[in-house]
Amino acid sequence: MASQIPFGSVVALHGNLGAGKTVFARGFARGLGVSQVVSSPTFTLVQEYPLKNNKWLYHLDMYRIDNYRAALAFGVDEYFEDKDAVVLVEWAERVAEILPENLFIVNIRRIEDDTREITVEHPAP
Repeated sequence: MASQIPFGSVVALHGNLGAGKTVFARGFARGLGVSQVVSSPTFTLVQEYPLKNNKWLYHLDMYRIDNYRAALAFGVDEYFEDKDAVVLVEWAERVAEILPENLFIVNIRRIEDDTREITVEHPAP
């Protein structure tokens, strides 16, 4: 899937705690060629991964963010404007007010310990 998402896109990851958002992010990063260890940026809010050709993968985790105003104070919206990056946002529903309209939405639902249902939406702007 990672190779099908154009640069300049935001991917909102939705799912309950333990659904597999970070595991999805690891696989997505690997699909873009990231060789570093990909971990959840819960405490740092953002992890930045350089890609080839001056492109970037930004992995954001909004779990500790109370609302979109707090996210704006951290400058999260600036990541959404980078046309040379793909931005993955865990707990994106916490900052829904500032997400771009033309984003990809990945819903992850835990079926069993080792089984997930993943759906992808790309609403028209």
